Amino acid sequence: MRKITQQAVAAFYEGKNFQLSNTSVEVNNGEVTMKLFGNTIAGTDYKGTWITDAGWETKTTFDRLNGLNDVWINKKKGQMYLNDQPWDGSKTYIKTTEFFYD
Repeated sequence: MRKITQQAVAAFYEGKNFQLSNTSVEVNNGEVTMKLFGNTIAGTDYKGTWITDAGWETKTTFDRLNGLNDVWINKKKGQMYLNDQPWDGSKTYIKTTEFFYD
């Protein structure tokens, strides 16, 4: 894991703003988002913590996301996997709050 990933993930979980090179963490109204090249790749909301590849199946995207707790993304024969399950890169909650309402 790259140092920038470690710093971004720490800021993400601490709920602190962060900006370094191509990665940022933004805190707005109690919700936290992680961005890579301006594309939101992870966030928190009232439902929990979620991730997406934002349409970019890159090593850098995977590195940032793999820094998060309970996330392991890899790619085998062109298929992405999230925690050993096929994944299409769409917004996926990795940790949800116990109660929420839509």
